[in-house]
Amino acid sequence: MKNIIETIQKTLKTEACEAVRMSTQRFFKEAINVHGLKAAEVRKIAKTYFAEVKDLPKEQLFILCESFWQSGYLEETGIACEWIRRVHKDLKPKDWTTFDRWIDAYITNWAACDMFCGNTVGTFLEMYPQYVRKLQVWAKSKNLWKRRAAAVSLVTPAKKGLFHEDVFAIAEILLRDSEDMVQKGYGWMLKEAGNVDEQAVFRFVMKHKSAMPRTALRYAIEKMPKSLKEQAMKKT
Repeated sequence: MKNIIETIQKTLKTEACEAVRMSTQRFFKEAINVHGLKAAEVRKIAKTYFAEVKDLPKEQLFILCESFWQSGYLEETGIACEWIRRVHKDLKPKDWTTFDRWIDAYITNWAACDMFCGNTVGTFLEMYPQYVRKLQVWAKSKNLWKRRAAAVSLVTPAKKGLFHEDVFAIAEILLRDSEDMVQKGYGWMLKEAGNVDEQAVFRFVMKHKSAMPRTALRYAIEKMPKSLKEQAMKKT
C-alpha cells in the first residue's frame, strides 16, 4: 500500500505547475501546502489510481487516505476526499469517530473542510441522521474549522430540505462567531436551506439580524429577491 502513496505523490510533484501553486495560495489567508495542480487534474489522478485500491477493505482504504491527510498538501487531501466519496455506500456508524478525529487532526483550511464535510460528512448524516445532533458539539468547539464543519456538513442535506430544525439550531449557536470563515460557513448553510424554504430563512435573518455579522447575513440572503434583501440589509 505504501508504494501507491509514493507513486501518487511522485505524480503530483511531476505534474505540478508553479503558476497554479502561486495562484492557489491567493485564495487562502493562511499559508497552505500545495503542489500546484488544478482541481480537475487532481480528480483525474484520484480516479485513475482508485482502480488499484477499489477492492481493498474500507479500513485499509481509510489508512491510505489518512496518509494523504497527514501530508498536509491540498491536492492529497483532495484525493483522500475523492476516494472516500467513492465508498460512501460502505460507511458505517462507527466511522463517525474517524471523521471527528480527522477534522481535529488535519483540517486547517476552508477547502479541506468543504471538500470533506460538504460531501462525505453530509452524506454520512443522511445515512445516519441520529448523528446530526453531534454537530451542535462541533459548533461549540474551540477549533474554528470544526465550527465551520458543523455548518458545512449540512449544506448538501439542506439543499434537499433535510434537517431543517438542525440548520437553525446550528446557526443560532454560531450566530455571533467572530471568525469570518465560520460566518461564511453558516451563511452558506442558511442560503441552501433558503432554496427550499425561503420564508423560514428570511424570518430567521430578520429575527437575528441585529446580532448577525454582515458577512453571514449577506451569504444567507444572496439568492433572495431584491425586496427581501433590502429588508434584511436595512439597519434597525
